[in-house]
Amino acid sequence: MTNLKTFLAAVALTAPALAIGSAAHAQVAGIAVADPEAAVANTRAWATAKQQIETTYKAQLDQAEARRQAIATELKPLYDAFNTARNAANPNQASLTTQAQTIRQREDAGKQELARLQQPAARAQGYALEQISAHLDKAVQTVVGQKKVSLLLRPEAAFFAQPAVDITSAITTELDRVVPSVSISPPANWQPGQQQQQQQAAPAAAAPAQAQPQGR
Repeated sequence: MTNLKTFLAAVALTAPALAIGSAAHAQVAGIAVADPEAAVANTRAWATAKQQIETTYKAQLDQAEARRQAIATELKPLYDAFNTARNAANPNQASLTTQAQTIRQREDAGKQELARLQQPAARAQGYALEQISAHLDKAVQTVVGQKKVSLLLRPEAAFFAQPAVDITSAITTELDRVVPSVSISPPANWQPGQQQQQQQAAPAAAAPAQAQPQGR
């Protein structure tokens, strides 16, 4: 969710490069990989938040699951009829188009209904994840500094990587240290991404004041 997809786009940190024979050779001369989404998802704070959400919103989640199954049951005859008509010797294209539109409309309506039922739980999940991921960049910087990493990549960006170069678990450990728990009760006016926007706006607002010339 929030912040999990914005982690270090092609991260290239500017720490000094390390010699091949250095003590940090486990990171292959300063190169490491990390999965930011996994680092957040494996935190103790998120594990606890998930359990709390499943308990707090059990009625809504159970209702959503029951409706999901009911919608699937309602759609099955439509799918079967469409497939039968499509596989006929001379399928009626106009009829197939009408059937496909009916199915699509019913699917969309079902998705919207399920989204409404799941919204309270999804909102709580987003808020919990945003609180953890707000500390992600700093946690990465801390681990990168500790391990003397000069180039950090996502796992999918590396053609091959030894397990020793993966610092995801170290980032999770740092997140556990700095954010041991989170709330699952977002404020009434909270919106996803709001905290990140405020953090980005703060330096920008401070910049003009810092740029003021000194008086004589």
